[in-house]
Amino acid sequence: MTEIFASAPGKFVILGEHAVVYGKPAIALAINRRFHLSVKRDDDFKINNEIVDIRSSPHLRYISSNNDMLPVSVHMDSKIPTGSGLGSSAALSVAFSAAMRALNGKSLDESEIAKEAFEAEYFTQGRGSPMDTSASVHGHGIALNVQNDAADTLWNITKNEHSWDVSRIDVPAMTFVIGYTGTRAATGPLVEKVRKYKDGNRFASDIVDEIGQITLEGMEALKANDVVRLGDLMTKDHKLLSILGVSTNELNKLVNASLPYSYGAKLTGSGGGGSMVVLTDRPEQVCEVMRSHGGFPFVVKTGVEGVKVSSIN
Repeated sequence: MTEIFASAPGKFVILGEHAVVYGKPAIALAINRRFHLSVKRDDDFKINNEIVDIRSSPHLRYISSNNDMLPVSVHMDSKIPTGSGLGSSAALSVAFSAAMRALNGKSLDESEIAKEAFEAEYFTQGRGSPMDTSASVHGHGIALNVQNDAADTLWNITKNEHSWDVSRIDVPAMTFVIGYTGTRAATGPLVEKVRKYKDGNRFASDIVDEIGQITLEGMEALKANDVVRLGDLMTKDHKLLSILGVSTNELNKLVNASLPYSYGAKLTGSGGGGSMVVLTDRPEQVCEVMRSHGGFPFVVKTGVEGVKVSSIN
């Protein structure tokens, strides 16, 4: 019996979260923490050897529905904290999409996996952008809705009135530290919170536009390897996200504690808990100060591979 193995990386957002939902630019990097899973045919749907109702797992349900809904046994092992803002659900969707496509003899074209995984995320959350899934599929670094050379274009994804052009980006060697608050936060409700604020308040809509502009400036800083400028933009972005109401006391505490030892710091992901990220050349001191303020830090490597698939018979 054929068993397919797949893994996909988590990610963090340098700039652009929440605004990207509305077609604004965003920049995300894959991280060296991965979601691993395997799938094989079975008589019942199983997760880690337990029979489950597939309807209780909307990510798996959506992707299974595109693959004849044949029951499979799925074994999962994630190194990405759930609800951490580091793309754990996107990595699940990407790895499961790739594995199911391989099991069914379908194309493993990255763009097809990215689109299917995004649709699974959208089906689950009712809103969102293809940022997390695209970063998880391609790995390394990606940008959404920025002007780039045609050779760097990966794919375009459209949903309702929004469209996202996804391109690969070269990321200079930089040191980032992720600080996990230990508090889980679901993405969907936070995206909905920002939507209501934006739709009902012109000031909030202007903040979303400003985040988009900051992201474009950050792209130029990234290309120039200007860590001082990039860090300053990250900190500014955090303040704007705080105004939108998605930061927390725990996130602010870690950001403020890290700033004296860094170029910049901000929450990453949807907020409401989860994680923040620091650009620094003093990672040991940043990790130490994070721990002293209740955070769970780890240093992130760039240049991480995207989705990987293998099989055994």
